Amino acid sequence: MDNEYWLNRWQVGQTSFHQADVEKYLRANLGRLGLAPGATVFVPLCGKSIDMLWLATQGYRVVGVELSAIACEAFFSENRLEAATPVTEGRFRVHRAKDQPITLYEGDFFDLRAAHTGPVAAFYDMSSLIALPVELRKRYAQHMKDELLPPTATGLLISVAYDAPHYPGPPFSISPEELPRLWGDRFHLEPLGSGEKLVGPPTGRISTTESAWLLTPRAQR
Repeated sequence: MDNEYWLNRWQVGQTSFHQADVEKYLRANLGRLGLAPGATVFVPLCGKSIDMLWLATQGYRVVGVELSAIACEAFFSENRLEAATPVTEGRFRVHRAKDQPITLYEGDFFDLRAAHTGPVAAFYDMSSLIALPVELRKRYAQHMKDELLPPTATGLLISVAYDAPHYPGPPFSISPEELPRLWGDRFHLEPLGSGEKLVGPPTGRISTTESAWLLTPRAQR
């Protein structure tokens, strides 16, 4: 699975992973992130998630990174947001809303640096980790910890788990044991809730257990 896989899915409209409503775990647990007014929330592999607009309306600055130009442009057009003319910054094409504190970096997540995002107070991972095969998940978490997240950053992460060995993914099943291996050196993981969720294309949906996790820095414990 490479960048072309995701670019093609957006090109042909295979985006069943996109949610039309704000994520319930985000609504219920935003206050647990300990954010000051105007703080920056980083949304990796953000797609055209409506959650970003909701976060902005709650008074936070939002920075997302997304590989697909189609997804970035759809976020603005579908939410009727006026955007400034995109500019090039290094390897990224940058989309900025005129009337909301939202910036999307169009490009490869692994090229993103803290100099792009500015100080991040929290990250929100609704569909990033579960979009990555096992060989990329450790690299993803390490890049977040080493490059993008300051020591005080908190996080809200949503995972899915399922017993369907022949289901190709994504989303990929992530066991509760894998999360501490990826994040436990830096964060305390607190379960926030779980429930059943159907995922996959309409013709091949499977039942999963969706779980939400609060990540808080161990240094503050």
